[in-house]
Amino acid sequence: MLNGIKQRVIVGKEGKIEIKTSELAEGTVVEVIVLVEQDAVESDTSQHIPQDATEYLLSTQDNRRHLMSAIGNVETNTNLVNFTPEEWNEEYNFRS
Repeated sequence: MLNGIKQRVIVGKEGKIEIKTSELAEGTVVEVIVLVEQDAVESDTSQHIPQDATEYLLSTQDNRRHLMSAIGNVETNTNLVNFTPEEWNEEYNFRS
């Protein structure tokens, strides 16, 4: 089972990013995805308003088309990839 942790952090010196949580035991292998907000300098207003993830994903015509197609696939139960938890672990579990 995949679990997610979402935190808003500020990049430190030399690009260092720190995530603090009691949910992860020392030595736990994790995959990190970094989503960068638009720079406030690029914004038309002095206050930066974070972009919602859905808004971001729908921000281009190609993304909208792809996501709408994926929603249609789920609704019609077509072009889906199915696997068991065991198959997922065999393919993507990176434990030594």
